[in-house]
Amino acid sequence: MQNRSPVDALMTVVVLAAMWLLWSGHWTDQLLLSLGAMSIGATLAISWRMGVVDKEGHPYQLSWRPLVYLPWLLLEIVKANIDVTRRVISLDISPTLVRVKATQQTELGHVIYANSITLTPGTISLRIRDGHILVHAVHRGGADDLEEGGMDARVTWLEGLGGTP
Repeated sequence: MQNRSPVDALMTVVVLAAMWLLWSGHWTDQLLLSLGAMSIGATLAISWRMGVVDKEGHPYQLSWRPLVYLPWLLLEIVKANIDVTRRVISLDISPTLVRVKATQQTELGHVIYANSITLTPGTISLRIRDGHILVHAVHRGGADDLEEGGMDARVTWLEGLGGTP
């Protein structure tokens, strides 16, 4: 059974209501507001029954940390993009597979780490298993950067379990 709580259900309602209000633009029409509330209630009931209303669905435990992590990740994406472009132009490519340790404690942490690797040009996460991520890198240098553990430590910090910002 999933680890569900009323707080998770409340967060689901808040997010769904905010999205509905922003996307619909109907703030005063009582009929449309009532229909929106009913659709939110039905969505919550179905989601609750499916067991997808949990802390990983709404990672509010991350609090403010994504505001620090996302700018760093965007900078890493730009730097990797420049590096991959330079390597492709100069034909300095040496594809490699590497297993990197994922020190995160939750599935959400592992997914954030694997997606961060994939978002960074030149690397693709292939598999997450037993606390390790199998990564394909266009160049050995990209694999070496991952093996140093800087991104892993930042995602562990983002998760709120240590690491460095």
